[in-house]
Parts: sequence; C-alpha cells; structure tokens
Amino acid sequence: MPADTSTAPAPDPAAAQAVPDLRIQVAPGASMPTRAHTDDAGLDLASAEELEIPPGGRALVDTGLAIALPPGTVGMVCPRSGLAAEHGITVLNGPGIVDAGYRGPVKVALHNTDPVEPFALRRGDRIAQLVVVPFLAPVLRQVDELDDTQRADAGFGSSGGFAAGPAPSGPAQSKEA
Repeated sequence: MPADTSTAPAPDPAAAQAVPDLRIQVAPGASMPTRAHTDDAGLDLASAEELEIPPGGRALVDTGLAIALPPGTVGMVCPRSGLAAEHGITVLNGPGIVDAGYRGPVKVALHNTDPVEPFALRRGDRIAQLVVVPFLAPVLRQVDELDDTQRADAGFGSSGGFAAGPAPSGPAQSKEA
C-alpha cells in the first residue's frame, strides 16, 4: 500500500487564539451553567428557586450566579427553544443583556404565554441560555446627514411579508416551463 503523502491542513489562526475565561460565582445550591453539546453556543442557565408562573404572568427568576464576562463581550440571555415550543415560556426581554462590567446576580425575566396553564419551576430546571459574544463600542458622532443607501428609510414590511403580493419582476423572476 502506498504511503500517505498528503499534508495536513494548515492550522486555523482563529482557532489558535486563546479563549478567555468566564469567571462564575455559584451560590450554594445553585447550578453551574452547562452546555448540552460541546459546540453549543448557549450555556444553559438553571433556576435557583422554586416558583410558579401564572397563566399570562411573569417572574424574575434567580439563577444563583454572578459572572465576570471578558472585556469586549456581552452576555445575551436567550429563551430555550424547548420551553418556548412545549410550554410557552420565553425570556420577556429576550435577549436580556448582561454587560461585561456587571457583577450582580444574573436573573431571568420569564413570561408564561399560556393563557390557561400555570408553569411550575423547580430548583435546577433549565430556564434560559447565556450566549457570550464580542461587541463593538463605537465612538458616537452626531452628524447632520447620513449617507444614501438603496434601502434608505424603508422600514417595517419593506422586504415583503407572508401575504401574496405582486409578482416579482426583473432578473430574479423565475421562468415557468
């Protein structure tokens, strides 16, 4: 059998960058955030308390965590898709924002969208996910005018909706056989 003469792919420089630490204080009885899968973006946050959210109600739920995000990042507290799809539970201000300089308790504003059923939370139940992402802090500069773009000031609904509309025109139009 001939020897394998292929070369290994060059290492990805981005992968070689050091991953910063996310320092976490965990209160007694609270759960450390977890990832269900190694390459999941979201860290599952769990409830540190037991409570019931009434139909259509909301609750500010303590996770028992305080975190120190790396400089230049922001934590986004996002809903868990399973809770939303199966029980109508979502993050009220989703995503909630945790700034890098904040050191207080991480709490999650949950909303029960179900009009009939209350939702019971037990300590340790996964309630949201924390996604840590880099952000830009641009220098603010007031101007008298903004540059022109093709979209200009076309806002809500400007790209079309779900209802049937006029047939598309131009080169992107599909041709029927």
